[in-house]
Amino acid sequence: MAGYDFDMIVIGGGAAGLTASGIAANFGAKTMMIEADRLGGDCTWTGCIPSKTLLKAGKVARQIKDAGKYGLIDGEPKVDFKKVMQHVDEVRKEVYHDADRPEIFEDMGIEVVSGKASFKDSHTVDIELNEGGVRTVSSKYFIIATGAKAFVPPIARLESVDYLTNESLFEISDLPKELLIIGGGPIGTEMSQAFVNLGSEVTVIDMADRILANDDPELVSILQGELSKQGVKYELGASVEKAEQEGNRIKVHVQVNGASKVIEGDALLMATGRRANTSTLNLEAAGVNTEKGNIIINESCRTNQSHIYAAGDVTGRYQFTHMSEHMAKIAATKALLKVVPMKIEKDLVPWVTFTDPELAHVGKTEKQLKEEGEKYEVYRFPYSKIDRALAENEATGLVKIFAKKLSGKILGATVVGAHAGEFISEYAVAMKNGVSLRGIADTIHPYPSWGLGARRAADQWYIKNQSEWSVKLIKTIFGYRGEVPDFSDPDRVV
Repeated sequence: MAGYDFDMIVIGGGAAGLTASGIAANFGAKTMMIEADRLGGDCTWTGCIPSKTLLKAGKVARQIKDAGKYGLIDGEPKVDFKKVMQHVDEVRKEVYHDADRPEIFEDMGIEVVSGKASFKDSHTVDIELNEGGVRTVSSKYFIIATGAKAFVPPIARLESVDYLTNESLFEISDLPKELLIIGGGPIGTEMSQAFVNLGSEVTVIDMADRILANDDPELVSILQGELSKQGVKYELGASVEKAEQEGNRIKVHVQVNGASKVIEGDALLMATGRRANTSTLNLEAAGVNTEKGNIIINESCRTNQSHIYAAGDVTGRYQFTHMSEHMAKIAATKALLKVVPMKIEKDLVPWVTFTDPELAHVGKTEKQLKEEGEKYEVYRFPYSKIDRALAENEATGLVKIFAKKLSGKILGATVVGAHAGEFISEYAVAMKNGVSLRGIADTIHPYPSWGLGARRAADQWYIKNQSEWSVKLIKTIFGYRGEVPDFSDPDRVV
């Protein structure tokens, strides 16, 4: 490697880039990390951290309104939106200081460079330095982790509208009175709840007939019902024809069931997906193949160039911070250690929409299981039977587990309700390590914890594997005198 300036250059300092750089340095590789903007990337500055902080502020405001649920006195929250957004920014900066600032990585021996990288050839990049000038460096290996940016589809006259994306939303200082959101995915759904609870009138517009198209329809219906109660309005099955702005008013023209309709507001959030950041990398010079703007990789995150890897949103495969970190671990390890057999986890990718209630999933969906002809049982458990949920007045929710009838092998799980992300984490660990529903059911969980709900849902495997004849046999053998349970209800919950 003496012929190169570095052993590893990581392009991008978001979740994937930070992880890849740290792992490379830990392996003893001479490492450079190049970031065009601020370390921390989308998650710290325009994604996970600010959105969850804003959601929490909205939840607190709603709890003040609904204090009577807890035996307190209902109140009307006084929302100082400027202070709310100052708080959001303070949290971002705290995360950055504790985990993302350059000094942390420089202490690991990583050279951190602020600038925009583009390939000169497959082993060399030119860095347009933020401080001015251009620096040219070479490396034996590269990991591209430049992430993605908000994608805005072509809509007539949208260019004349002062619209928001997740990249600008957290910089506003005035609370919209009427917020229109185009896009019913996770970003649009989370932000609809945050803003409606802070006092905005919110309308979500989507061409699909439901929000969160990748999630279980039954559980989505529960979540959407709760959001509607909180005040979110929906225009679904709506095809957007054009958007226009007249002064401070924004008008979105849609077609719904063949009829034209105009939806008005004073702010518009485009929550219509993301697109990989590859346009300035000059990938052609490196010979790296792309498809629809995404870098093509194999199951070990390697591109068609054996020494160049890519991880995170830039590949277009997943749009989760946890998957960016996972892919970065695979990429750095495979690039530098070669023989270690590591591949991207495809079957056990959890995801969570962090609304209140949360909506989470891991493994196969019921739709996938049906399409694959897989035999499975559905084990259901309502939050209304979780004592902790009753104690905290969070009884709206449902656990659904898809598993093999005899073995209890978990094929997938989906949860809507408070702390659904923690429930799904338990099921993810179980699935990764081959723990069946019986294994979870036989594991002692503390009472009255939320986690006990995960165990009680697993208990239903025992219940469903009981039968009338088996109970009658036990009664006969041991001479018991009680009644035989009613097994006629296939959805019986105990």
